[in-house]
Amino acid sequence: MIARMWRGWVATVDRDAYAGYVEDTGMAEYRRTPDNRGAHLLTRDLDDGRTEIVTLSFWDSRDVIVGFAGSDIARAVFYPEDDRYLVDRETTATHFEVHPEP
Repeated sequence: MIARMWRGWVATVDRDAYAGYVEDTGMAEYRRTPDNRGAHLLTRDLDDGRTEIVTLSFWDSRDVIVGFAGSDIARAVFYPEDDRYLVDRETTATHFEVHPEP
């Protein structure tokens, strides 16, 4: 299994609106993609008026991530309203091997 992680930052006052937007766009698309094994949205308020946003999704293999992200799975996927909310963002997604529990 592969975990895919992306991070961005929004103004804390926009946290709930952006989290709702991400649920309706990226998270919904993750979950609709065949062989997606789950997706989670994480938020963490920072001390500087920003909130860190993390999307974490799980996939059967790197090959099936292509169904969501396209052929360059390292490139982050953005949606039309992201520019409205994001004050900073990673432009790439990070992938990890998920090791089974013993």
